[in-house]
Amino acid sequence: MERLSFDLHLHSCLSPCGGEDNTPAALAGMCALAGINVVALTDHNTCGSCAPFCRAAEYYGVLALPGMELTCAEEAHVVCLFPDLAAAEAFGALVREKLPPIQNRPAVFGPQIYMDEEDRVLGEETAFLAGAASIGIYEAAELVRSFGGAAYPAHIDRDSFSLLANLGLWDPAMGFPLAEVSRNCPPGLFERPDLRGVPHFDGSDAHYLDQILDAHQYMDLPERSTRAVLDWIRAGGPGPD
Repeated sequence: MERLSFDLHLHSCLSPCGGEDNTPAALAGMCALAGINVVALTDHNTCGSCAPFCRAAEYYGVLALPGMELTCAEEAHVVCLFPDLAAAEAFGALVREKLPPIQNRPAVFGPQIYMDEEDRVLGEETAFLAGAASIGIYEAAELVRSFGGAAYPAHIDRDSFSLLANLGLWDPAMGFPLAEVSRNCPPGLFERPDLRGVPHFDGSDAHYLDQILDAHQYMDLPERSTRAVLDWIRAGGPGPD
């Protein structure tokens, strides 16, 4: 078994609310400096920067999963992770079809910038990526599984764009194996009757480079691979406290 530090919720400059310094290469490099072994790029409703990020992470010796932070129809965020770029890009194409036909307003929401692994600007996304896709939260987990991935609700402790804020409770029927919390999760949250026994870990949800957290949580894997990470998540990750 190998003990690996991880952060599975990161944004690049392709997210409209992501810092322009959060380029694929800079993000991968900062994760390496923070001592993180396993990372995932989870831009809003797109996997468009996963390929350059994964290449940059490989250069730094960091295992990267392609992913997405999906905004479900209920406006709750769900982290979606995939075993490879082909699966991520196929899922991204499906989500693209289910987003509202709205154009981004860079002056209001921020630019959505495509870059390669050497931080060369490739272009700008004009469609608004932070809207809600017409995918319900009760169908999200199974849909992601059909692409070979794993999904779980993001930052459930927050008062906006979260499962608890928007739906009010944890329902096992949604099919999620675990939950993500923010770095400022209130103590005692998992003493709630609906959350007792729910496995969980935190994600930095870093939109800027200075929000990347130093290594502080770990997974034990039989091998260093994306599939081993996904198996760990499906099995409940760290388990309940």
